[in-house]
Amino acid sequence: MPFRPSETCLVYHSADLDRTARFYREAFDIDFEKRGSGRDAFLFARLGPDFSISFNQGQPEVGKSPIMTFTLADGGIADAVSALAANGATIVAPVGAAPQGHGAVLLDPDRHRLGLYQPASKPLSLR
Repeated sequence: MPFRPSETCLVYHSADLDRTARFYREAFDIDFEKRGSGRDAFLFARLGPDFSISFNQGQPEVGKSPIMTFTLADGGIADAVSALAANGATIVAPVGAAPQGHGAVLLDPDRHRLGLYQPASKPLSLR
């Protein structure tokens, strides 16, 4: 009998939990709950009924974490990439073609890859 998880949680390491919480709050309006204390402190945010994200304290190991991909259902990917870059993200792959849409890849301040995606039918800019 296959095992079906009840929740998916993306787990990362962060060299600076406060910086990570600030980045994701300002970039995506995600409010993390800080759990634990001292060396056991970590960030947790529930993004849906069965999906969450967590950052543990520690030195990030680039390439050993999953990539988070955020879908922008209403479009505006070019605006989001610009805002993220202004907020400390590094653009790895600028806005370009993706299956049935447009995508971009960036690095957050701890150099974790994050992806953006939007449907092709939506505008690249909402401005």
